[in-house]
Amino acid sequence: MFFWTLQIPIYREVQSKLSAANFVASGIKHGVNDGLTVAIIGATGAVGQEFLRLFDERNFPVSSLRLLASERSVGKTAKFRGKEYLIEEATEDAFDGVDVAFFSAGASRSRKLVPAALKAGALVIDNSSAYRTDPNIPLVVPEVNADAIGPEDRLIAVPNCSAIILLTAVSPLRQLGTVDRLIVSTYQSASGGGAGMMRLLEAETRAVLSGEDLPESSLNHRYAFNLFSHNTPIDDDGYNEEESKVIFESRKILSMPSLKINVTCVRVPVLRAHTESVTVEFDGSAPSIEEVRKVLGSSAGVRVVDDRAANRFPTPLDASGQGDVLVGRIRQDLSNPNAICMLVSGDQLLKGAALNAVQIAELVLAR
Repeated sequence: MFFWTLQIPIYREVQSKLSAANFVASGIKHGVNDGLTVAIIGATGAVGQEFLRLFDERNFPVSSLRLLASERSVGKTAKFRGKEYLIEEATEDAFDGVDVAFFSAGASRSRKLVPAALKAGALVIDNSSAYRTDPNIPLVVPEVNADAIGPEDRLIAVPNCSAIILLTAVSPLRQLGTVDRLIVSTYQSASGGGAGMMRLLEAETRAVLSGEDLPESSLNHRYAFNLFSHNTPIDDDGYNEEESKVIFESRKILSMPSLKINVTCVRVPVLRAHTESVTVEFDGSAPSIEEVRKVLGSSAGVRVVDDRAANRFPTPLDASGQGDVLVGRIRQDLSNPNAICMLVSGDQLLKGAALNAVQIAELVLAR
């Protein structure tokens, strides 16, 4: 209980402190009021584009912007605050003078370039899986474990999108008792596979509806009007890589290495925002539905959408384009007096990626 209540004041004070704070991370030369040199690695991707929108919406202190991507994107442009920026190649020499580097270009690119960004003195927020399992690298959801970031940390990992959405909804319930086990099924949208998978779903849907041949795809299944096990490799235990990520990362973020958690991840033909069916088992009798609603309703980053009379509950359409994690279908598990069930939905590109990364940077700035 103490752990969670510690996080809420830290998170809610970030915006009020931001305007007066100085950037205290080791190696950073500028103060927040001077504005910062910010780099986006993977700037042309779906998450990279969300960074630009969030910087504007949240008044992130950008004085100079570098948009970095692969060689094939060099020469393209992107607009930010009325100015056109040229896309540059992401190389090890691209980080001179960069204060904050947001990485969203895949694990292999992060492993290659993050050391160079750190050497140049940047604070690095990495959206890939490259450093999540490293015990020395903080893996952070600001509403859940803000205090995992130490004063000297300059590399912070952003968790898997499904884990972020799950834990934003589940962590507040630890005020009501000890969480013993989580049973999770995810319904993951095309946005989790990036802009290319979103385009594929649109193209396949048009082809099916018009009776045309399907476009070429690297998936083993037709995507339009279908769903299938998440398209990541299966391990010897029968779990796909996405499921293993959620299991490991949830334990690390919650500091519960023995947490019992079972996850099934499914790809569904939805363009944007992931949805999850979650059963939370407590070590003892489950809290009342009223208690759950009250706690979730007062929790940062959560919005309760739970109108039984109108049959109104979280949907990916409602979750898309906004930063809250929507929680509803809150009910007792009739098969287990120690458990409650709920439906959760969150925007994978925002809270599941770009927004969580920007919130992490804001935390460091505020400190």
